[in-house]
Amino acid sequence: MEQDVRKNPSLLKLDLYCRGLRINDPSLVESHGGRKILRTRAGLGSGLEAILPGELWTNIPVTESFAMESPYTLRYRNDELWVDHDELGAISAIRLSPKPAWYNKKTSSGKLMTRIGSLQGTYLGVYPAKVCEYWLDSPKDQCRFCSVGLNLGVDDADLKSVDEVMEVVHAARQESGLTYVDFNTGHYEGDTYLDILEPYIVRIKEETNVLIGVQTPPHHDLKRYNELRRMGVNRVSFCFEIYNRKRFKEVCPGKDRQYGLDRYLEAVEYCANEVGPTSRSFEPWVTNGEIIAGLEPPEDSIRAIDWITSVGAVPTVCVFRPLAGTDYANEPVPNTEDMVPIFRRLYESCMEKGLPVGVAPNVHVSLVMLPEEARFLQDNPRRHWAGELKLKLMRRVFAYQFRKELRQAEARMAGRRSAA
Repeated sequence: MEQDVRKNPSLLKLDLYCRGLRINDPSLVESHGGRKILRTRAGLGSGLEAILPGELWTNIPVTESFAMESPYTLRYRNDELWVDHDELGAISAIRLSPKPAWYNKKTSSGKLMTRIGSLQGTYLGVYPAKVCEYWLDSPKDQCRFCSVGLNLGVDDADLKSVDEVMEVVHAARQESGLTYVDFNTGHYEGDTYLDILEPYIVRIKEETNVLIGVQTPPHHDLKRYNELRRMGVNRVSFCFEIYNRKRFKEVCPGKDRQYGLDRYLEAVEYCANEVGPTSRSFEPWVTNGEIIAGLEPPEDSIRAIDWITSVGAVPTVCVFRPLAGTDYANEPVPNTEDMVPIFRRLYESCMEKGLPVGVAPNVHVSLVMLPEEARFLQDNPRRHWAGELKLKLMRRVFAYQFRKELRQAEARMAGRRSAA
């Protein structure tokens, strides 16, 4: 593996997750067209949205205390923004993730559009309902790393109507080339989270045909996921976070009490194997199991990755970020050296199982390193050349079919406007 972060963008992305970035001049971001640094995103991260060499979109920690000690600094010179290193000097020129015009607009209800949904990389992230009820328990029972309860009502509205979300989706589709919307909810008594999401799913699919993802606790009636797919959902993700059972109880007390790790694993396996095709002509379906690296021994994270791929699902691996205000704000940030084997195995395991990673068009994720992005953490990046060629062909076919679906939705909406 190339060990020099100046030559290995995958290693640079991972090192920035673990070490953060100092911004000595805060005006550099918005004065150069970057997105405002929101307090938190999806309960997992706050930071600078940027694009590294190799088109690796990332969210770099800048506000947390550990970032204040980072060897990396953002600087402006020769008409470019650069990441510099205290010892290595100039690392790389970077681009800020562009701030779209709709970020400054309001919905017809008067809310700033970014309080309804915001871009995380290139996709739209929406937390449509009230705060996860684990934050309302006494004592609080939320996941110890999570900041959702600190975010809602600050950078994010606590409730969003379907009409408000649709206004933002259409704006992001027109101005940002949006192809994917991801919904995230917390735990609600009575398993109501899927009921809450269904009206949003139906409207978005009918009016745009963009890809839709859903990230919720595992519903106790697993057949509900068959219904979600029939509605047009393309991705379901289950965040069990920790594979080590002892650590799962410590880190996620609410999830452990209400569902248990086995329930999460059962949902991942069910959705990857039992949710069948629909009658739609083009309806991709992916199941993700999501974990956080850095909160359990690396070997447990690697075991989680191999279990997830063994059932046909795709792992999503976040790097733990000790966010200000959370129970784990003072926990140590993981070492890059400990993270490399985890992400190396992420790529290897997905390629060995022939999973469809990196296929969807214009879906760049900033909060995590995707499996295909970990290619250059390998000792032999060319080892899976045949699988990569297959994925390249799949991307082309997918893009053609997806454009056709988008055009059909546009024609359908144009016909409705004409009829009105």
